[in-house]
Amino acid sequence: MPKIKKKRINVRIDMTPMVDVAFLLLTFFMLTTQFSPPEQVKIEVPSSHSALKLPDSDVMTVYVDKEGSIYMGVDAPALMARLFGQDARLKKMVQVKLENLGDLLIQARISNPKLRTVIKGDSNADYGVIEDVMDILQKTQITRFAMITNLDTK
Repeated sequence: MPKIKKKRINVRIDMTPMVDVAFLLLTFFMLTTQFSPPEQVKIEVPSSHSALKLPDSDVMTVYVDKEGSIYMGVDAPALMARLFGQDARLKKMVQVKLENLGDLLIQARISNPKLRTVIKGDSNADYGVIEDVMDILQKTQITRFAMITNLDTK
């Protein structure tokens, strides 16, 4: 008795839905990506051997550039608006005078007691300005702060 073979059925997978999903994901990520704004001040930080990481949130940063100008920034836009006005809401930092730095630090700490203070000073900045900033931090009862440096991998 001869065997009857069934005709082989070709399977065809339609790739159109997969291409549609890929383009939807691509457009979603393109439209929701937020690019970081350009830095107002370029600061070259010194190197060190410490490997401690910065916290992700509740950070108050005091910047010192190589000319000795002082800038202050907070990671929360609402707090930036409260301290410096609505026009500074989306800025990363605002230039401040040394005389006003203590009052701004106190206002920021009153608004958010969880703030951790960080100093980011240029490696070519005059040490006297950074020392003045550290004196103001001590006068405002901020005795714990971190300094941002590059990790020296030698």
